[in-house]
Parts: sequence; structure tokens; C-alpha cells
Amino acid sequence: MHYFVTGATGFIGKRLVKKLLERKGTVVHFLVREASQDKVRALRDFCGVSAARLLPVQGNLIEPKLGVSAADIKQLKGQIQHFYHLAAVYDLGADEASQTQINVEGTRNTVAFAKAIEAGHFHHVSSIAAAGLYEGVFREDMFDEAEGLDHPYFLTKHESEKIVRQECKLPWTVYRPAMVVGDSQSGEMDKIDGPYYFFKLIQRMRQLLPPWMPSIGLEGGRVNIVPVDFVVNALAAISQQKDISGKCYHLVDPVGYRVGDVLDIFSKAAHAPKMNVFVNAALLGFIPRSITKGLMALAPVRRVRNAVMKDLGLPEDMLTFVNYPTRFDCRDTLAALKGSGIECPNLRDYAWRLWDYWERHLDPELHIDHSLKGTVGGKVVLVTGGSSGIGLAAAHKFAEAGAITLICGRDQDKLDAACAEAKAKGYRFIAYAVDIAEEAPCKAFVQQVMAEHGGVDFLINNAGRSIRRAIESSYDRMHDFERTMQLNYFGSLRVTMGFLPGMVAKHKGHVVNISSIGVLTNAPRFSAYVASKAALDAWTRCASSEYADQGISFTTINMPLVRTPMIAPTKIYNNVPTLAPEEAADMIAQACIFKPVRVATRLGIFGQVLHALVPRVAQIVMNTSFRMFPDSTAAKGAKPGDKADKPKLSAEAVALQQMMRGIHF
Repeated sequence: MHYFVTGATGFIGKRLVKKLLERKGTVVHFLVREASQDKVRALRDFCGVSAARLLPVQGNLIEPKLGVSAADIKQLKGQIQHFYHLAAVYDLGADEASQTQINVEGTRNTVAFAKAIEAGHFHHVSSIAAAGLYEGVFREDMFDEAEGLDHPYFLTKHESEKIVRQECKLPWTVYRPAMVVGDSQSGEMDKIDGPYYFFKLIQRMRQLLPPWMPSIGLEGGRVNIVPVDFVVNALAAISQQKDISGKCYHLVDPVGYRVGDVLDIFSKAAHAPKMNVFVNAALLGFIPRSITKGLMALAPVRRVRNAVMKDLGLPEDMLTFVNYPTRFDCRDTLAALKGSGIECPNLRDYAWRLWDYWERHLDPELHIDHSLKGTVGGKVVLVTGGSSGIGLAAAHKFAEAGAITLICGRDQDKLDAACAEAKAKGYRFIAYAVDIAEEAPCKAFVQQVMAEHGGVDFLINNAGRSIRRAIESSYDRMHDFERTMQLNYFGSLRVTMGFLPGMVAKHKGHVVNISSIGVLTNAPRFSAYVASKAALDAWTRCASSEYADQGISFTTINMPLVRTPMIAPTKIYNNVPTLAPEEAADMIAQACIFKPVRVATRLGIFGQVLHALVPRVAQIVMNTSFRMFPDSTAAKGAKPGDKADKPKLSAEAVALQQMMRGIHF
């Protein structure tokens, strides 16, 4: 038995070829372009057969009679018992011209070629898309009743099937598979398509929310999904039967699911939150088309919609088909497969395999280098306040990852020591002595970096000053507020705004601002420090909005308490659970790799939520902690050289410290 297959190297095609070759003595001829000769060996390896049983025929779908040579046509004439036409565009997002060329003209050329070689039977693999957006149940004997064919994918699938029905002079059979997903046994799939487009959204829900939390899903029309192994097995079985000429078979799931059911099934497979409440997308149909068209004509609305769709990895036309209105009858298919043991498996039974394969092989994140070296290797990274503490720990990480690491600070001796430490470890820092709290030196520093390095790719605004003093002890100390603001806010702005023009010119750059957990919890005794960091947070939110389309991103890290020289004067912190500088540096590294808008601990986020929902309760809690912990000796007015009082904490205060790791007291 000799077969001819177009689209033999495709996802469905190669499996069909392998299935056909399971029959003893079978020989398969398949169309291959001259530029795709490398796929011949891959297909033979996949099928596990010799060259004698799998024969390539050079040609091209878009040429008359597939561009096959006269010699090959002569050799094939009368030899092919079954001709399978699978080559087509199966992509909703493809442009209309390419879909017309491949799906319509390609089918016309294929029909002409099949006639030229006098094939015994022509099997055309169409799609349920040939029905368009038909309202109701579309039977296997229906074709002309198709409606809603405005979309090029639907239209070209319908037109290609029409060519077979009207122009093919050979015995023909049409097969309309539903939305084809991965193998029900292995989960294997070759591309992101159909329901896979929603996998990234489900994955993000899983990352953000616990699995027990109820979530809101989208309800819509019915979507019919079939695994590729069912399609191949059904196609191979039916195509060998008698009395199938002039018939059409729906290779669909006889059950069918609503969009909301499909999303919920895959959410369960992904261990994401279960969708308990569904918003029916059909409600959008009550909005007059003129209003939706008018809204989409507004540039801001289009930009927001496109940005959200891009961020979620959804094609532009996906939402058009959420309310898909068609259901498919498959009585003829069920009758043809009766007794064969071939049936469409239940989606709930294999959804987990599809999800597992996607997450291991198709998730776009897998193709991005998420190592620090892959992110900053060879890039210019500037860490302000990089001579000690968090900044120094972060600088070591960047330099180890191959970044051109610049550090700056006020103390030349500390900078020299940091550079010596880096040299001993086999890499180097480039150090600059500068006080960024002063306008003129900071401006000169930025200009020097621009001249020597052409700007920076990553800016870590780490330099900062913290003052722990109650407001009642600060009535005559306005300079405390002024100097924290000069460094923490204005200093960071001077550096950032100095490098922003260069980032804009290159259309890339990332800024990490080291803020404080105190901004989220409104920590008492840190009014000067928290106010300066809150100002920086607010400026960052504004800047993020302005530069969102310039390739420049910002991350705010609401850093918890870290054991650095900055907190050393406060003796009550000696026994407080804090982060090590290396742990803080890890947070900075992750901020550079993934570029989130904000990085915060769960405790910090809880504090922010508490202040937002029950502000009075939050104030009472923070006031209680304020009264439980004493001022430091420095805050009380002690001078250098005075004997420091050993802090005496109550048992309750010690317990609170242990419970709230990272909080400033």
C-alpha cells in the first residue's frame, strides 16, 4: 500500500505517517520543500523506518501541481492508493495573505496534483473552523450553512474545503478535527495554541494565590478540544473504511466543554486556585458594537488592551472567540469508530499531562536565561553605597556574575578595602569616591561615568541614611529630616535622573531603589527615614508610568531590617532577628533578573494591608510597639564617648522582636 502525505513533518502529520507505517509493507511518500530537506532524516528517525519506506518528494504547496517535477509525477502515477492533505496554516494570528495562499491556493494545487498522479482516494483534513461562527449544532452533513466567516482563519478553512467538494474529481473524504492539543498519554505538543494561551495566566494565579483561595473565571461559549493521538488514530481508522466517499467526519469530543469549565480543569491540573465564580463573557454582547468600536478607536484604550494581552501572552483575536457559539454533532464519526476501541478521552483525565508538558517544555520563561550571569554579564551595574553592608554584598554578586561593577561611596578607605577584597576573589570593582547628597559632586560623578562607561545598564540606589529617633525628641532637630531627605531622596534622584537620558537613548535600563519595610508598616521612631523612602517610592511609581514604553523599568525593594553598620549604634538590635547582607543582596539580584514592580516580605505586605483595611487597629499596634522599645542613647542626646546604657527589654518586647523579623522597632 502506497500513501502520499502533505504536511508530513507537522505536529499531526508526522504522527499520521508513523501510524500508517505500522502496517506491514506500507510505503509513504511525502511532500518536502527544498529548504526543508533536513526534516527528512528527523521524520525517518521519528518513525523508526528505513529510507526505502519513507520517500520524500520535492515540491512546494504554493506552486501549480505542488511544483513536483514531471519525472516524479510520472513515477507516482497510479501508485498512490490514499492521499492525505494536512498541510495548512493552523494559526489564528497568521496574516490573511499567507492563510489564503496556503489554505486556499495550496489546497487547489494539491487537488490538481492528486488528480495528476491518479490517486485512489483524497483525504482532506479540514477543521471545525469551516463552520465559522454558526449559531447552534453543526452536523457532519452541513457545509453551506456556515456563517460568521469574517475572520480569515474561518474563511480560508471553509474555502479550502469548498475546493475539495467542488473541484476534486477523485473520491474524497473530509475530516474536521476540533482544537488539537497535546498527546493524551505524553502531553507532547509542539507549540502554544488554543487553550495553551491561558496557561501563563493560570500560572501567575498559582504564583500569587494559594490553591484554596476561590477565584473568578471567565465563562463563555463551548470549546471543543481533542488530543492529537485521538485525531491521528481516528483519521487512520476511518480513512481505511469503505463507503466513506463524499462524507465528512467531525473528529471532536462528543462531550464538549464551556470555556469556564476548560479554564477550571486546567487550573486544577496546575494546582492553581479553583475558579468558583464565573463572569459570563456573553454579557459583553449587550454592549452595542458601535460603542466597543468607538472605545477601541481611542489610542489609550487600545494601548492598555494591547499591553495587557501582550503581558498575558494572548493573541489579539483570542477574546473574539471566547463566546464561540457552535456545537458539533459527531454521530457518523462515532458510528465509524464503533468497535475499534478508539474514542476521545475525557479532558479531565489528561489535562495534567498537557499542563506538565507545557510547564517543562513550552513555557516561554524557559527560554529566558534567569541566571544573574545571563542578566548582567558584560553589563554596567552601578551600586551606590557599595563600600559596605548591603551595597558591598550586592556588588560582589554582580562582579561574580561577570558585570562591569561600579561602586561609589564617601569614604575612600572603605572603597579601597572593598576593591582589595574583590581583587582577592578574582574580580574587580571600579570605585568612585563621591557624596551623592551634594549636587555638584554628584553631577560630576555622573558625567565621569557617562564618559568612561557610556552610562549604566542597571542602577542600584542603595546609598542611604537611617535615623532612629522619636518625633518628641526631634523638635529642635530639623536637620535630621533634611539630611535623610538629601541622601535618601534627592541623592537617589540626582543619580537616577543623571543616567535616565542615556537609558532612554538606548531604550533599555533597570533601576532598583532600596526602600524600607518601614514605608509599608509606618514604623514609629523612623519618621525622617520612612518619609524620605516614601518620597522615593512615590517618585518611582510616577517614573514607572512615564517610562513604561521606553524600555526602562523600576523595582522598589521594601527591604526589611538588615544587619549592617548602619544599625550598629542601636544596641537593642544586637539580639533582633535580621537579614544578613548576603540575603539582602539576593533580593537585589532577583529584582534585576525578573524586574518586578515591587519586592517585599509577607510581613511587610501584611502591614500595608493592615494599614489600608483597619488603619486605627494598625495605629494601635504600632503605638504599642513604640512604647515597648526605648530610644537609643544617641537619640536621647548622648555624645560620643559617653557610656552607653545597656538596653533593657521586657519579655513581651523580646517576644515581639522574634515574631516580627525585619521590622524596625
